Amino acid sequence: MQLKQDKNFDKLLERFEKKVYETAKGDWRLKLLKEDLDAFYRCPEPLTVWDAGCGFAQISVGLAEKGHRLTLCDLSEKMLTRAEQHFQNRGLDAEFHHQAAQILAPRLPQFDLVLCHAVLEWLAEPVATLQIIAGRVKPGGTLSLLFYNRNAMVYTNALKGGWRWRHLLNDSYLGRGDKLTPPNPQYPHEVIEHLERRGFQITAHTGIRVFHDYLARETLKQSDQSELFELEYRHCRMPTYRDMGRYVHLVAQQANTQSNF
Repeated sequence: MQLKQDKNFDKLLERFEKKVYETAKGDWRLKLLKEDLDAFYRCPEPLTVWDAGCGFAQISVGLAEKGHRLTLCDLSEKMLTRAEQHFQNRGLDAEFHHQAAQILAPRLPQFDLVLCHAVLEWLAEPVATLQIIAGRVKPGGTLSLLFYNRNAMVYTNALKGGWRWRHLLNDSYLGRGDKLTPPNPQYPHEVIEHLERRGFQITAHTGIRVFHDYLARETLKQSDQSELFELEYRHCRMPTYRDMGRYVHLVAQQANTQSNF
């Protein structure tokens, strides 16, 4: 039997860039992430930041421009190379590691801020890896966690109906990870429970695309995009709606003393 492995995006980089980063919905995701992390962009003191699974490093570049000290890693060599290019183009320095976050973590110090964005859902062991990554947050420090929402995957398949209902009932609807559908989406309430058991307090909770991804293509074509994103913005941090977003972003502060899962 083949062992499950973490997803490496080397073979999907161009598709990932086109489908995620070069889209209005990708821009919307970045907007909300930056808003949730606004206090760190405005912090006058330099902070230590680890971007665990950095991708193209859009958030990290912005933090580095504010004077914070960045450490970045990614399992994908091509992703990491693109991140390094973004830093070089802006004349910024950072520490880069071509390695999976959970393998690198034991060799790293603790950080003021740890970013883990769109990583959990691509891991073979999401909860175990989250425990390792969260352990690199200093007492009093902060974890920024963005993950693909299992609630949204269930609801999307339910709305489409047909043969998908059978797969929902026997849990065979999850992706295999060979395309851009993650194999291990997470339920927000379970992730929050894991973090709170470790001594984290949730300070921000945002749903990314709480309406957009449920709409048919024809509906999107016939509708005003600016009105749609206004609706998104009005509801994305409200209970119920926020846990229906395609992605969920949690900002969690670690207590001054750490505990275990």
